[in-house]
Order: sequence, then structure tokens, then C-alpha cells
Amino acid sequence: MAKIIAGLASSHAFALIDAADWDARRERNRLGYKKRYGVTPPAHPKMAEENREIRMLKHRNVKNGLDFLRDAVKQSAPDAIILIGDDQNENFVETNLPQIAIYLGDSVVTTEPGKEGQRERGPTYRCHARLAKELLHGLVERDFDVASCASFPRDELISHAHGPIMRTVDPEAKVPFVLLFVNAIHVPAIGPARCYRLGQAIRDILGRNGSEDRVAIYASGGLSHFTSGYPWPHYNGPYSYGCISEDFDRKVMATLSRGEGEKLSQLTSNDLLENGDIEFRSWMVLLGAVGNVPTKVNVYEPIYSAIGGMGVAYWDLEENRTQIR
Repeated sequence: MAKIIAGLASSHAFALIDAADWDARRERNRLGYKKRYGVTPPAHPKMAEENREIRMLKHRNVKNGLDFLRDAVKQSAPDAIILIGDDQNENFVETNLPQIAIYLGDSVVTTEPGKEGQRERGPTYRCHARLAKELLHGLVERDFDVASCASFPRDELISHAHGPIMRTVDPEAKVPFVLLFVNAIHVPAIGPARCYRLGQAIRDILGRNGSEDRVAIYASGGLSHFTSGYPWPHYNGPYSYGCISEDFDRKVMATLSRGEGEKLSQLTSNDLLENGDIEFRSWMVLLGAVGNVPTKVNVYEPIYSAIGGMGVAYWDLEENRTQIR
């Protein structure tokens, strides 16, 4: 049977770029908000507390966590990485918005923003088509209505929740990926408990597929952040643009450090919406797959200059094999 050897999770977007580039990226984000709603949001007052030294220190902690994830992938050499993230009108647009989708192609070309709004083609990554098909069939048999995608236009993977993570954690493009998309920003979205059961189903399918594959699972997204792309028309809480729900984030990360991830399946979609953590759905899928295992790496930094709380986590399932349940 296939074996899950590790769980990995991290924020994306600002977490993956140099802190020196945050100001320019943040201003583009604020302009995006103005384009949608007609007003430019003010800078969060806590930004004034973050001088260059504080920014660099906080980001160094996050980067050290990301470096650990990259090194762990290199050393463990998994046969595949199941990469879970949302899609924000990138590969899937309003004419086709699945709650859950899986990519079945043999490869993708990652892209990144270039000059004058044009996207530049980056490295090509192999995809584990056999494993993706097994997951598709197994999930549908377990009553999950999963959309499938055989190809993208020009074979380009545009999703910022997937491509940048692939380049960060596997810069040499050695490991094939299974790309799983879980809706986060479009309301209504799949609930946390359902996400957890999705992860449990993935673990069950892997345990029955008859292969000797060693699989890592990576959750991309979060933690709390209220940016221009947030589903503001559906939000009625106290937070505004640039806020971070620090208490919520810290409670979540503490729960993971204790190996009590299943407790988080009691969260509701409204809990995630109210606390700016709609992307935590990706982490919920991961938690269902790894079970109640404590994190080996657990990093959290609220960074207002980067419009969000940044998190990194790692679960070593080979060290904790007997605890998986």
C-alpha cells in the first residue's frame, strides 16, 4: 500500500517573496481593492510598528521554516507530493467553479507575473497522473463530487497557491505532483468538517491502492489575512483590510502542535470567514490525512507589512507512524 510519509503546510504569496518586495506587492493589492470597491483602504496602524529590522526577523523565521520543508522533501525523496490549494479566478473562473478539482495531466508549466501584466513561463513539473486518477475514482466512490481537469490552456498552471510552492519546495523539479484544488474564496465553499473527511478519504485510498508509493501532502494557504480578494460582500465581522486575527491563528497553531488537529474539524465556514482564514481549508484536508500527530515544525508570525499571518508546519509521519488514526 502507499504510505503518507509527511505533511507539510505553509502560507504562500508574501511568504514566498523577499521582504524588500512587500511594499510594492502590498500597494498593488491596495489598488486591486480600489478597483473593486472604489476606495483605497488605509494602511493598518500596526504597520508603523514594523521597521525593516522587525520585518526581516519575522520573515527569517518563516523562511527558515520553508527551508526546512524544502530540505525535508529533498532528503525524503517522496514518490509524489499531493499539493492542496485554492484557485482564485486563475485556472478556474466564474464559468466553472468546482468545490473540489483534481488535475489529471502528465505535466504542467508553472508561470509567474512578468512585465506589463504578461505571465512568464517557468519550469515544467511532472504530475503523477496514475495517482491522480486513483484518487479521482476513489473519492467519487466515497461520495465526493470531484471535478477533473485533463489539461490547462498551453499547459500553464497559473494558480498562485500551487506554482510558487512547487518552485519553493522542489526547485529542481524532481518530484511529480498531484494538484488538488479546494474552493476557498467563493461563497458558498466546502466546510471544514467536509475538508477533514476529504483528507481521511485520501489517506484511505492511498492505503488501499496496492503500490509502494511514498507520498507527502502539502497544504498551501492561510493563515489569517484580509486582502483585496477577500469575499467582502459576504463578510460582516469587525475586521477590515490588512487586519490579522492573531488570537485565532495562535489557537490553531497551538492545537496543531499538540497533535489535536481533529478538533479543528469542528470549525464552521463562518468561523473561517470571520477570522480571515478561508484558505485554512487546505490545511483541514491535510489534517484529515495525517491524523492526530503533533507538528515537528510549527512557525507563526503575524506580519502587517505583508497583510497577513504567516504559518509553516511539518508533520513527520514516519517518526509518528503508530499515532496515525
